[in-house]
Amino acid sequence: MKDAHVDAPPFAVSAGTGSRAGDFVALVKPRLNVLVVASSAAGYYLGAQTAIDVSAMAIAVAGTALVAGGAAALNQVYERDTDALMRRTRLRPLPDRRITPRDGIIFGATLSFAGLLLLAMRANLAAAMLAFATLVVYLNVYTPMKRKSPIATLVGAVPGALPPLIGWAASHGYVSIGGLALFAIVFVWQIPHFMAIAWLYREDYGRAGFPMLPVLDPRGGRAARQALVYALVLVPLSVAPAFVGVAGKPYVVIALLLSAALAWLAARFASTRNDAAARALFLGSITYLPLLWMAMIVNRIW
Repeated sequence: MKDAHVDAPPFAVSAGTGSRAGDFVALVKPRLNVLVVASSAAGYYLGAQTAIDVSAMAIAVAGTALVAGGAAALNQVYERDTDALMRRTRLRPLPDRRITPRDGIIFGATLSFAGLLLLAMRANLAAAMLAFATLVVYLNVYTPMKRKSPIATLVGAVPGALPPLIGWAASHGYVSIGGLALFAIVFVWQIPHFMAIAWLYREDYGRAGFPMLPVLDPRGGRAARQALVYALVLVPLSVAPAFVGVAGKPYVVIALLLSAALAWLAARFASTRNDAAARALFLGSITYLPLLWMAMIVNRIW
């Protein structure tokens, strides 16, 4: 349940928090969970067919966030050896041995179970099943594949794109074309977003033995092409919500402007392949998605 690729800003190194409670909080990757919460809340709001029940929305978002946090903790248990080899992750609680793998497993499994139970009991079975599928794909497919193939990026984009669909299913009652449009947008958005991260952390990924595209192709051509292609695909895809009844014409204008700006940043990265352009693409991508959610919601209100 993750924006499968956002671990931390590409100019920070994970460090100790100074307390055991803080170390457990760090396991859930709170900065990542902010985006999960925002995406699931947006999906819930946009999928609602009646007046919003704020308490029901809070429960659905909380359930999604718990599963996301549990998945992040379990992922860190699995990757503690490679995290120890990377500068930006070596001071995380598990590689730094401030938390034991056993405690990490118990903590992650408890959060995941609590989130699934909350969604099943207080939202609906569709949302709970999507969250469970997210957990399985993220931990059992994406995480081990990450060490073997660059295709893992596309696989990881599936669970990363599911939070808005979980929120949609929780309010709508089932998966429909509108929710799938939100899923598709987040799926495609993740590729330029992660290619920027992969470029900025290429030395770290290489040190840990992850076959990311910038590791396999140090000149950056393959990563840059993927970032640009997916950013260009996002331009027409971003207006899909307007054609399936989720948003209206004002949203189309905003979505096209935002997507064109992101595509320009991806093109700049593709042409220069330097850290400054990659960092600009990263920052543009993390700004893009919240602004897109806001545009859909405001358009829906008005």
